[in-house]
Amino acid sequence: MDDAIATFILDQMADALIFATVDGKIAGWNGASTALFGFEKGEAIGESLDLIIPPHLRNAHWAGFVSAVKAGQLKLNGRPTLTRATHKTGRRLYVEMSFALVRSSDCVVGSVAVARDATERVERERAKAAR
Repeated sequence: MDDAIATFILDQMADALIFATVDGKIAGWNGASTALFGFEKGEAIGESLDLIIPPHLRNAHWAGFVSAVKAGQLKLNGRPTLTRATHKTGRRLYVEMSFALVRSSDCVVGSVAVARDATERVERERAKAAR
């Protein structure tokens, strides 16, 4: 598949897709990522993943990220997890994310995440539980 077709497919996805290099810099960002997090592709590419990670979660994120890259294995093995993220406006989001390591023939070259907004669902469930 050529790069133009791959880009077209990724931009048609309903879920956000983010690729980060092993140093945590954003190198891939589709249209759904812009819709979810508010940053245009040009604003996100080359930036640290801290762009969308709330400050109070950064230490835990980076510890897990570095560990996964070094070990070549993810703790969740691709299972989705619910976490917090930050929108460009500063609004806090709940996002359901799944992760995978991206490998070349002999090493990990980055990580890819697929994310979808779960804010409305989580808030509805919390309101229901509070009744």
